[in-house]
Amino acid sequence: MNQVATQMNTQNITSFQIEGMSCASCVGRVEKALSAVPGVVSASVNLATETAQIEYDDTVNTTVLTETLSDAGYPAVTSEVVLEIEDMSCASCVGRVENALKAGAGVLDASVNLASETALVRYAADAITVIEIAALSTNAGYSAKPKSTDRGNQVDNSARKAEEISRLGRMTALAALFALPVFVLEMGGHVIPGMMDFVNTTLGVQNSRLIQFALTTVVLFGPGLRFYTKGYPALFKGAPDMNSLVALGTSAAYGFSLVATFAPGSLPEGTAHIYYEAAAVIVVLILLGRFLEARAKGRTGEAIRKLVGLQAKIARVERNGQVVELPIEDIVLGDTIHLRPGEKIAVDGDVLTGSSYVDESMITGEPVPVEKSEGAGVVGGTVNGTGALTFRATKVGDDTMLAQIIKMVEQAQGAKLPIQGLVDKITAWFVPVVMAVAALTVAVWFLIGPDPALSFALIAGVAVLIIACPCAMGLATPTSIMVGTGRAAEMGVLFRKGDALQLLQETTIVALDKTGTLTEGRPELTDLMVADGFDQDEVLRLVAAVEVSSEHPIAEAIVRAAKGKAIELPQVGDFTSITGFGVQAHVQGREILIGADRLMVREDISLGDLAGEGEALGKKGKTPLYAAIDGKVAAVIAVSDPIKASTPAAIAALHDLGLKVAMITGDNQGTADAIAAELGIDHVVAEVLPDGKVASLEALRADGNKLAFVGDGINDAPALAIADVGIAIGTGTDVAIEAADVVLMSGDLRGVINAFTVSQRTMSNIRQNLFWAFGYNTLLIPVAAGVLYPISGIMLSPVLAAGAMALSSVFVLTNALRLRWVKPAMQETEQSGTPSDGTLAVAQAG
Repeated sequence: MNQVATQMNTQNITSFQIEGMSCASCVGRVEKALSAVPGVVSASVNLATETAQIEYDDTVNTTVLTETLSDAGYPAVTSEVVLEIEDMSCASCVGRVENALKAGAGVLDASVNLASETALVRYAADAITVIEIAALSTNAGYSAKPKSTDRGNQVDNSARKAEEISRLGRMTALAALFALPVFVLEMGGHVIPGMMDFVNTTLGVQNSRLIQFALTTVVLFGPGLRFYTKGYPALFKGAPDMNSLVALGTSAAYGFSLVATFAPGSLPEGTAHIYYEAAAVIVVLILLGRFLEARAKGRTGEAIRKLVGLQAKIARVERNGQVVELPIEDIVLGDTIHLRPGEKIAVDGDVLTGSSYVDESMITGEPVPVEKSEGAGVVGGTVNGTGALTFRATKVGDDTMLAQIIKMVEQAQGAKLPIQGLVDKITAWFVPVVMAVAALTVAVWFLIGPDPALSFALIAGVAVLIIACPCAMGLATPTSIMVGTGRAAEMGVLFRKGDALQLLQETTIVALDKTGTLTEGRPELTDLMVADGFDQDEVLRLVAAVEVSSEHPIAEAIVRAAKGKAIELPQVGDFTSITGFGVQAHVQGREILIGADRLMVREDISLGDLAGEGEALGKKGKTPLYAAIDGKVAAVIAVSDPIKASTPAAIAALHDLGLKVAMITGDNQGTADAIAAELGIDHVVAEVLPDGKVASLEALRADGNKLAFVGDGINDAPALAIADVGIAIGTGTDVAIEAADVVLMSGDLRGVINAFTVSQRTMSNIRQNLFWAFGYNTLLIPVAAGVLYPISGIMLSPVLAAGAMALSSVFVLTNALRLRWVKPAMQETEQSGTPSDGTLAVAQAG
């Protein structure tokens, strides 16, 4: 069902699709909630189609209606669409497009990005269509169309934009070619001695003016025509923009010069001067600024183009018993793909046969190739090493990890930070205020200025119109976000939500989950201390042979340790699990007992010196077990979840950033305290359930602290969602990643440090851009108006004003592009290892 809000005697009718209704009682509750909204005339709910049709007056907007539905427990179904917007030139355009989109019935929110020339629109399903949303922008004077999700089309769009930049360059060169003689004829006399007399005696004053008129006309109505075709329609609609300022300024200079050329007698005596060079050179300089700006804006999206470029184009796929080359678009789930050495992996999948090392640095930021063999997962876009593999496609198209990464980066780049709110409020009235200031400037100079007052008034008024630059204000934030989030993606840090950039920089506490975040997430054998008369490898061989029959994680850790030392395990007989105590078995005629100390006590086996060793290991947060062979204690074995090798350096780096570090875990207090003491963690909360983690986070930020939480498991999802910034380890669960604001593609905490670094550098860059943009306009608009003239006799030429305006946007963009060279704060080599990192500590008990 697809109905559009229509206007009927000031009454609007909108249809919403609703979730959660299951019976007639639900229908009644929804109708009652909607009818209670002031301004709603009627509400009719259909259970079969799960829709609500609402009639309301102009005092109600759809956002209020959707909030009412959510509060009632029956939320409206919402969707999002990204639109490509054309013809935006400054921050004022952004505000007008946003207002036009938000005015649409069914549109809940709209965020427009000047740097990427896109709009992210959230709307109520069934209330309005994507085509109608695009029409809202188009009708406001800014052509819009849905952005294609086809990566091939996006490449075509890049080519189209490159052609537009090239065309803008040609137009700038053409304008400069015609403007140069105008500039030389008029300004040469002020610079080159005798030039004015030479022109007057050879060409004559009137001929010189006619030549300048002809050349300037070509500049203004050739390359410069875009300013008039866009600027004046916007002005007549009551929504002036940057083009309107340029059109008014150049028209004033050109129009006055026309009168001075063809009807000089109609002007006051001594004021019949021409300003063709101002009009022509203004157009050239602003076109040059637009050209440089377009080139710089093109580079801000470099990260997305690099990610798209990672995709393989073809793959060797099994079809009908043969291996054929197919475009990756033709690969379907379950296809078997053959991979040769050095080839790009086409899609995500699981290895079926072969072994190799795969370079995943372009996805995770980790430079060390990862070993792949049967059962291992591979990621599309990564590069195979020297081995050959076959793998089964498990994710294709937009479901692949690379496609999801590209989507995350695009969404983050299109986001608006809280700091942008002030900019939007100012730019909403900036252009009209500039026009008012220009009119006031002309009036003041004309009424109280020195002779020739009209000339002074014209110069000052045009300079004010031309020097004002809302472009710099509009580009200050989005360009930094685009470059910063793009560079973060290259470092393996994905900002799923753009506002996390600002919130992360304001964070004072970092709370960490233990298992899988600080630690490897699976137990490992860390210590094996044998009693006198026993050999360490022999004990490990016998113990591991018994534990092969157990599925307990601790048993698996012991078996992995034996296999890691290439120890062959013998056959086991009479295996018995003793519930609550341990296991018992016979190996090569010897009786083996493995379990906690209570098993040894039950069997009346003395622990001797190993009792003290076991107690010491327990205080370190490890799990001690004892092994007895033929009735005698043989060894104490310690198993623990080892701390990741990079964790100590990462914790130290967080402290260096001035952050407090907390650990919140469901593990026992002793283990948590031991790990916290080893790593220097400031605050520990242990033995908590998932909802307890949420309460702990609330307590940590009770004093108004901004807090980031780092986790990886399903049980971390509530905490990730409630934190000011949720950071998910990319090796964790999909649920955790969905709940997070930032996703780390690598499996350790170095990515957290890099995320903080990118956040701080990006926010610093944004502040620099805003300081420049606001400072430029605040200082130079009064100078253009002539405030320095009474003091120093200096008047700012409209030509210099045009140059300053053009360079202001270029400065903002160039400054933002510096973020492309932000280096990772922590590299792969910045690790520190301890015995708890999984290496086996060997000792002989005396």
